[in-house]
Amino acid sequence: MRTLAIAAVQTTPVTHDLTASFGRFAGQVRAVRATFPHVQLVVVPELMLSAEAPLLTDHGDWMAESSFAVPGPLTERLGALARETGLWLVPGSVYEKADDGHTYNTALAISPDGEIAARYRKVFPWQPYERTAPGNEFIVFDLPGIGRAGLAICYDGSFPETARQLAWLGAEVIIQPTLTTTRDREMELVCARANAWTNQVYVVSVNAADPAGVGASLIVDPEGIVRQQAGGGEEVLVDVLDLDTVTRVRAYGSAGLNRPWAQLARYGDRVTLPMYGGSFHQAPWNTRPNP
Repeated sequence: MRTLAIAAVQTTPVTHDLTASFGRFAGQVRAVRATFPHVQLVVVPELMLSAEAPLLTDHGDWMAESSFAVPGPLTERLGALARETGLWLVPGSVYEKADDGHTYNTALAISPDGEIAARYRKVFPWQPYERTAPGNEFIVFDLPGIGRAGLAICYDGSFPETARQLAWLGAEVIIQPTLTTTRDREMELVCARANAWTNQVYVVSVNAADPAGVGASLIVDPEGIVRQQAGGGEEVLVDVLDLDTVTRVRAYGSAGLNRPWAQLARYGDRVTLPMYGGSFHQAPWNTRPNP
């Protein structure tokens, strides 16, 4: 079995306090390590380490004040915490002050060796409300001996292109830090299930707790079934994801019936897709014949 034991921590930052927010995060990671020693990966909500405030709080120029260089001192601290605990860390996302002069909303994956395994810049900021620049590339990373994960951030889940591209790149689980404070969280839950089912992947959507967000974090399996869903307050969802389930569902179908990837492998290159300027190209991991 290829299993990934995760802890999705539905929590809140300390508003506009970078030091205290990192301290809260580090304490929670250490508590997960001590309480659930089998856990391999910890993920927290979007912009946790940038100490973002609730939606209607006066933000001033907080985005500029709280942005970090990547790599930089913050990633060094994250690397030290990962080495200390032996955990994979997806510490939500941060405001990244990039060399090109833009500020991005950037999710990181830190390996247990303390290295930056992935850096993903949010492709679909929640416009017109968010002021970060959009990224231009979807990112996956390998967990050696386990499988492949993809990163998405909050509003990315509202665009089917996100999950489809990550799955095409071989992601078996999509890790999606989120910061939703509005009642459209219900629609995000629908999208999470749809993205999981149509792409036959796990989706782990980790929202902030009240008052920073409305909670309702969830874990969805590759057949679109909700394994766990949180309430509105602080809590942790601990689960063991069997990534061989992804292999089984892709081979035999959701509920033993629906096999979209196999069908795309057979016929996708014959379908004209003008929106994308071409046709479907077989996913690199899909070795099924394409007659």
